[in-house]
Amino acid sequence: MQRLSGIDSTFLSIETPSHLMHVSTVAVLDPRDMEGGYSFEKVRALVASRLPGIPLFRRRLVEVPFNLHFPVWVEDPNFDLDYHIRRVAAPAPGTMAELCEVAGDFVSRQLDRTRPLWEMQVVEGLEGGNIGLLVKVHHSMIDGVSGAELIVHLFDLEPIAAPLEVPPDEREVEHVPSDLELVAYAGRSLASNPARLAKVVPATVGSVVSVVRRRRSGTGGGMAAPFTAPRTPFNAAITPHRKVAVANLVLEDVRHVKRIFGTTVNDVVLALCAGALRAYLDKLGQLPEQPLVSVVPISVRGEGSDAASSNQVSAMFVSLATDIDDPVARLQSIAEGTRGAKDEHQAIGASMLQDWAEFAAPALFTRASRLYSSMKLADRHRPIHNVIISNVPGPQFPLYLAGAKLLMLCPLGPVMEGAGLNITVLSYQASIDVGLIACRELMPDLDDLAAAFVEAMAELKAAADAAEARLSR
Repeated sequence: MQRLSGIDSTFLSIETPSHLMHVSTVAVLDPRDMEGGYSFEKVRALVASRLPGIPLFRRRLVEVPFNLHFPVWVEDPNFDLDYHIRRVAAPAPGTMAELCEVAGDFVSRQLDRTRPLWEMQVVEGLEGGNIGLLVKVHHSMIDGVSGAELIVHLFDLEPIAAPLEVPPDEREVEHVPSDLELVAYAGRSLASNPARLAKVVPATVGSVVSVVRRRRSGTGGGMAAPFTAPRTPFNAAITPHRKVAVANLVLEDVRHVKRIFGTTVNDVVLALCAGALRAYLDKLGQLPEQPLVSVVPISVRGEGSDAASSNQVSAMFVSLATDIDDPVARLQSIAEGTRGAKDEHQAIGASMLQDWAEFAAPALFTRASRLYSSMKLADRHRPIHNVIISNVPGPQFPLYLAGAKLLMLCPLGPVMEGAGLNITVLSYQASIDVGLIACRELMPDLDDLAAAFVEAMAELKAAADAAEARLSR
């Protein structure tokens, strides 16, 4: 039995029938070099062989009666792999558009909390003989780093699958705690809260004082403030229905822009998102005069942290400078803003969100989330932020699943109430894969935003080429 952390439990508590808190992946694989040819059974067998190295895939939730405290994980005594991995056929002609439609339906359905919180679909019938792989895992189980660890266990570096390194799990079936045992556990854990609070409050006060002093000194910018974001068509109450789109860019183009303008890769990624969003909203005639505000998740794992241990994340608010027309000036403004936001985030303390989440009351959070969602309160106040943007560094070498070569890997984050768009960017080999997921009713034209990423990259690359030409004269 393992207790969920406060932040893991919060991702469960804030979930509602329309506010789905799983993270997902859309992947495309080329099975032509699979030994003996492709079959679904080979993919299933590979996943089955890797389960001993992915214990979270066999765990299910057990909730404390009356939501008195955080739930616990136990090994599912009735684990059924055939429930979790299935095959579907893509509609003809099996292009990326059809795969994204299948993915949109897949991620629109909530995970069953009576089973381990993950599902996988193998999508057959894609053009060129390729297959799709769709995976969704509840955010209470993984963040970006532990998601990357999951890839390590499922994929191989060679077409021939590596032998299973983890011995088969021969442990006895874990005891599922009774309600009485869970209530006793909750009482013991809650009894230690006053001591923990005595440590957290002084640290928080010190962080707040540090931030106030920094801002008064004028030594640099800081994070964008929540509730200062302008309203856009995708900033409203959401439904359970999701739309998925992808964009594929060249990694060297991003690095070229980074080198020429002296920024970071993350700054260029944010500038790409800003340029695409600006063009998309301008085309709709709904570009706000004020800059859009993004939440950017940040890993707070230390060097000795266990990569498989659920969520260790924080976040910072960043202005996307969408009020600036010139792409270079926009990139430079974003770079300056992210430097200030990072400095302020460090002043606040990377662990503050983790520390305070330990005092979150599951029962209160669950009721508040359902009330907020059912009353569509996101329509009644200024957006907290406009969009979530995640940049995840991926492997720069080819990966294989049961002998099928991975061609594309697009992660998809959760869509939040009041911010019906999530953008996740992952680098893989020589490409940058952009995963877009949105509330279908708020952004039925999500493909237009995906196309705008290609235009935004071309705009930045042209500016970098021109600047390089000037420097070489």
